[in-house]
Amino acid sequence: MGRIIGAGILERAGVRIVWMDSMGSKSLSIFLNCGRSKILIDPGAAVMQPGYPLPAEEKLSLRRRAKEEIHSFLQESDTVIITHYHHDHYFLPSDPEVNDYYAFSGKLLIMKNPNKYINESQWGRARRFLEELVSVERGDLGELLTQPQESEFRDPVDELSEALSIDVGAYGRRRKQLLERGRQWFIKLASMWGSREWVREAEFFSGTRIVWGDGKRFELGDAEVWVMEPHFHGVEYDRTGWVTPVFIRCKGYRIFYSSDLMGPIIEDYATEIVRLRPDIVILDGPPTYLFPYMFNRINLRRAVANAVAIVKAKPKIIIYDHHLPRDVKWRARVSDVFKEAEAEDVAVVTAMKYLRGFDTYLDMVSSM
Repeated sequence: MGRIIGAGILERAGVRIVWMDSMGSKSLSIFLNCGRSKILIDPGAAVMQPGYPLPAEEKLSLRRRAKEEIHSFLQESDTVIITHYHHDHYFLPSDPEVNDYYAFSGKLLIMKNPNKYINESQWGRARRFLEELVSVERGDLGELLTQPQESEFRDPVDELSEALSIDVGAYGRRRKQLLERGRQWFIKLASMWGSREWVREAEFFSGTRIVWGDGKRFELGDAEVWVMEPHFHGVEYDRTGWVTPVFIRCKGYRIFYSSDLMGPIIEDYATEIVRLRPDIVILDGPPTYLFPYMFNRINLRRAVANAVAIVKAKPKIIIYDHHLPRDVKWRARVSDVFKEAEAEDVAVVTAMKYLRGFDTYLDMVSSM
C-alpha cells in the first residue's frame, strides 16, 4: 500500500478522523484534542445515496456505525461546532440510532447562525434541532424567540471578485442568467430573515451554552478557533445555502476544515485557504456523483483547478473526502489534483486511505 507522505501528522496535531464518506457513510466529522479543549466538528452521518453500490442493509449498518463512533467522540468533547444543518453534519437528540437524549447537554455548542444566510429548509431544520436542545433543558424554544435583529443583508456574491471575473466561454450567457436568478432568490431569502422571528443565543443551568459561530473567534483552552463567515455550499447562490468553514490552531498546527465548499468551486475561497497557510486541510470535494446532470463540466473544472491551487500552496497533508467518494469514478474525475500532489510531494488522501490504506470502503471490501 506504500508510505503515506505526512502519516502521523494528524495525531501530532491532535486531530482525529471520526467519520467521512470514504468510510462508507456520508459524513465529514473530526475531533480535536487540543489539551485543555476537546472539540468535535459536525457530528452527523447520513446513508449513502440509492445508486451507491452496496446492499441497502449494509449502507444502513455503516450509518449506524458512523453514529456510534460520533457519539463516542461526542462524549469526550466539551465543545461542538455545527457548520450547517444538513443531516450528514448533525443529529437530533431524539435520534433513535444514537439513543442518548442528553448527548449535547453540558457542552458549548457553536452553531451556524439559524437566523440569516440560511435557506428555508435549513431554517426549519435548525429550529427543530434547537427546539429539542431546549427541551432537554426543560425549556421552551418560544422563550428564545425575538424580533429580527437586522433588516439589511449584504449580498456575498458582490465580494467574489475572482469568481465573477473568470472566463467561462460560451457558458457566460447562461451563467449570467443563473446569477440574476440567484440574486432574486437571495433577495427573497433576505426578506424572510428580516421579517420572521429570530432565535437568540442561550445558556442553561446544566452548563449547556448555545452560541452562533458565524464570523467569530474563540479562545478554547489551548485552541484558537475561527468560525468563518458564511460561505456558499457550492456555487454562487447555491440553493443548498451556506456553511461556516473553520480554522483552528491546535498544538502548534494550523488546521483548515472546509465543511461543504464542494471543491471549493468558488475561486475566492481557494485563495482564502491558500492565504491561511494551513498545515492540515480537511477538504470536501466536488459532487462528481451528480455529474453531468446536476453538476456541470464548467464547475467540475473550477473545483479541480481550485484544489490544485491549494495543493501548490504545499500544506503538509490534505484529507480529500466527502462528496467525492460517493462516485465510483471519483479519482479519475479529479486526477489532476493527484498529479499535482505527486509533483509537489504533498499528501492528498481520503480518510480511509489515511486510516486503513485503501482509498474507500468499497476498495477495501473488493480486496477481500
